[in-house]
Amino acid sequence: MASIKMRAKITDGVTTVKVLISHPMDTGLQKDKKTGKKIPAHFIQEVVCKHKDTTVITANWGGAISKNPYLSFKFSGAAAGDMLNISWVDNQGEKDSTEAAIK
Repeated sequence: MASIKMRAKITDGVTTVKVLISHPMDTGLQKDKKTGKKIPAHFIQEVVCKHKDTTVITANWGGAISKNPYLSFKFSGAAAGDMLNISWVDNQGEKDSTEAAIK
């Protein structure tokens, strides 16, 4: 199952990107209600969005970001139909990426 949902729309030369990522984002400080043991830290460390092999945004995250994080940003220099690639890597080495066309 893909963990990333992304939409990108261009208006007056400015592209607005909206991204929703499915991820537990565990801080490592919570306890399992059944066992009482701490849940290991498991959070996204880096999110990178590229347009035509040029990095548009790099977000460095930590355990303070909420579960299933939402990211929105704007940039210029794109055109309708161009492809965007977004990827993330977490502290356990898991990763995912997806592409979407700008509308």
